[in-house]
Amino acid sequence: MDKAVAISNWPKDDRPREKLLDKGEHTLSNSELLAILLRTGVKGRSAVSLARSILKKFKTFRDMSRADISRWRELKGLGPAKIAQIKSAIEIGRRFREEIKENRPKIETSKDVADIMMHRMRDLSKEVFKVILLDSQNRIVDVLEITEGTVNQAVPMVREIFQKALQKSASSIVCVHNHPSGEPNPSSEDKVFTQDLIKAGNILRVFVLDHLIIGDNVYFSFADKGMM
Repeated sequence: MDKAVAISNWPKDDRPREKLLDKGEHTLSNSELLAILLRTGVKGRSAVSLARSILKKFKTFRDMSRADISRWRELKGLGPAKIAQIKSAIEIGRRFREEIKENRPKIETSKDVADIMMHRMRDLSKEVFKVILLDSQNRIVDVLEITEGTVNQAVPMVREIFQKALQKSASSIVCVHNHPSGEPNPSSEDKVFTQDLIKAGNILRVFVLDHLIIGDNVYFSFADKGMM
């Protein structure tokens, strides 16, 4: 790399790592945060310059999380190691937000569910089904991913859902799945599947409180629509 563009030759206050340690991570721009993940630039370009190219291409961290690996490989100077570092950091951020607090939050409304699940499920490229297990006080016992696929696989999914709910001694459940299209309105299959869930839950005395469909920052609640 040309010494003129090397970050080590910048004034100390302009170097991302030193700036973070001296002033806090909140003072860094998005490109500076990315530059720290990249660690080094490439010939003729600093890590910050490379980070700016990434942001110019993807615009936001959310768009980065949704981008296929092939789009990352279009960027000159990004090898497998740098791509993996960035993708890992984004996933850590997702998981941090998804972690359930030790005091086990209580679910009282569909918004409570959406607040927990929206950020994790809105950008998934495949349809994923999750089940929130609740105790008798509607506090979260666990959040389980059942399977990837569609609700067309109704019978095995219903069996798996209640098998796991019974293993965890859940009193009730809330089901959540995403529509990768971003449109949360239920299909006819979603409606039939929800009724199958309700019937099975009534028999097993593990009640289905709601079924949410996550779209792009919007959601559909069967309970809110009086469809439970």
